[in-house]
Amino acid sequence: MFKAFFLYPISLFYAFGVKFRNMLFDYKILKSKEFDLPIICVGNITVGGTGKTPHVEYLIEILKEKYKIAVLSRGYKRKTKGFFLANAASTFEEIGDEPAQIKRKFADIEVAVDEKRVHGVRNLLEKFENIDVILLDDAFQHRYIYPGLSLVLIDYNRLVFNDHYLPYGRLRDSIRQLHRAGIILITKTPENIKPIDMRIISKDLNLLSYQTLYFTGLEYGKIQPIFKECDLLLDKDISKTHDYSCLLVSGIADSTLFRKHVEGFVKEITELKYADHHAYTVDDDKKIFEMYQAIANENKYIITTEKDAVRFLKNEFLNPETKKRLFYISINISVLNNEKEIFENQIIDFVDRDFSRQSMQSSQKKF
Repeated sequence: MFKAFFLYPISLFYAFGVKFRNMLFDYKILKSKEFDLPIICVGNITVGGTGKTPHVEYLIEILKEKYKIAVLSRGYKRKTKGFFLANAASTFEEIGDEPAQIKRKFADIEVAVDEKRVHGVRNLLEKFENIDVILLDDAFQHRYIYPGLSLVLIDYNRLVFNDHYLPYGRLRDSIRQLHRAGIILITKTPENIKPIDMRIISKDLNLLSYQTLYFTGLEYGKIQPIFKECDLLLDKDISKTHDYSCLLVSGIADSTLFRKHVEGFVKEITELKYADHHAYTVDDDKKIFEMYQAIANENKYIITTEKDAVRFLKNEFLNPETKKRLFYISINISVLNNEKEIFENQIIDFVDRDFSRQSMQSSQKKF
């Protein structure tokens, strides 16, 4: 009742602002810039984790063998301003945890951050003439760039149909804006989803003729040490013994699925949760190690997410004892309904067609 009384009226003002801004773009009062190369936007219309970063990484895997890729992000919660080009030594404080994770996994691609995306794209193209395709991370609301293809992600566990605008609900954009997406992905979908449930979601989305719907799930990787100081060797056999206890530490939007996965191979979990994108401090380090020591089982370790691992990796506050026991689990994306090849071909076909179209237009300009 308290929430409804105070937050719902605020959400009405927020909704008005969002709709008015979209109207300005729709009527071309505010302009969208189109660039002469394929640009793919990955975003959502809600706050919270829908899995944007692992899906961006999946797109990189699809395209990296054929095309020179650049990723441009805002760099959420970084301490720098303006355009910043990532390198192997860049920290999460300089570029944000998600861009740092992408650069760490894909050292050969260009990763940059800029709160002004048009300025960021121009800088990338000035610095690297051989870039073939740019992936815009979390940019669906950033309409100053007109992407050739937009992918909008919707969390299966938090569907948007009956949601409300911020701050009463989780919507940060209008559901009607989904018409700008060429591909809609229902993410974090359970493998055992029933066909009838998929049909209901498809019907509720009311897809247009040019839109494609896919359901994706999460695939968790092996347990890996963050630091070389780790004194515990974890392999498949240990993860199957169920003899270990763990302290589960995370600073992500929703740790429910992560915890559920870990519960499958440990004896006992003690969980410590922080806010999304949390920057760990010396006090956090002390609390983490104290909670770890309090676990009675001698067979124990600390486990965190891949995004958190980036924030731990170059954290000057971590003591050596914590480093010895700190591990992470990576995430990959699976496309359900045996549509992996169809999805990947659609992405490749878009880039091929758009790349060819832009090249042809460029050649015609010369003549």
